[in-house]
Amino acid sequence: MNVIYPLAEKFISINGEGPKAGMMAAFLRMKGCNLSCNYCDTSWANESDCPTEPLTAREILHWLKESGTVNVTLTGGEPLLIPHVSELIEALGEAGFAVEIETNGSVPLAPFCELSHRPVFTMDYKCPDSGMEDYMRPDNFSLLTKDDSVKFVVSSENDLARAEEITAGYHLTERCRVYLSAVFGRIEPRTITEYMIHHQWNDVRLQLQMHKFIWPPQQRGV
Repeated sequence: MNVIYPLAEKFISINGEGPKAGMMAAFLRMKGCNLSCNYCDTSWANESDCPTEPLTAREILHWLKESGTVNVTLTGGEPLLIPHVSELIEALGEAGFAVEIETNGSVPLAPFCELSHRPVFTMDYKCPDSGMEDYMRPDNFSLLTKDDSVKFVVSSENDLARAEEITAGYHLTERCRVYLSAVFGRIEPRTITEYMIHHQWNDVRLQLQMHKFIWPPQQRGV
C-alpha cells in the first residue's frame, strides 16, 4: 500500500529553534491540527481547503536525498495525527536521516517511542494565554529523554510563571532540554530574560525564532 502524506509544504532551511537551531534541515509540514492556539503562525496549514502536495514515503525520500541534508523535521499542524506517520518516521530513520518531530503537546507519544527508529521530540506545552492548556498531556513528560525538548511558548509573565511551575513540578530539566520561546510581537525577549534572572531560573534556555529575524515573520517556506 502506497500511503499518501498531505504535505502543506516542504522546504530546505535552517532550524529556527530547538537543539539544532542554526543547522540546515529539511522541513515536512503536514496539513491539519487539532488545536487552534490564538497566536498560531501556521494556521493556514490547518484550514480544510489548504492545498497539499500528496507524496508517498518513497517520493519524500527521493526529494530528501537530493536535498543534501541529514536533518529532517516533521511539523505542522500536528504531524503525529497523520495516518500512517509511523511508517514514514521508520522509513526516514532507516534511510539514515536524523528525525525531529515538532508536536503540540496534546498527542500521546507512547506509540512513537516504541518505534525501532525513535525520533527526537520537541514537544510544546501550551501556556494559559494560548487558550489551549486544557488539551496538554503531562503524562508525556515521563517518556522524554535527554535528546528531547519541551518548549514553552509564552505570551506574558503569567505564561512564564506557569512554565516555571510546570518545569519544577515535573522536574523537566532533569529529563530533557527546556526552552522558553517568545510569541513573536507579544512579549519582548528582554522580559523573559529579566524573569529568568529575577527568579534565578537555571537550566532553561531562552530561544528566539531565528527564521523570523532572517526572513519576514510571515514568509512561508523558510
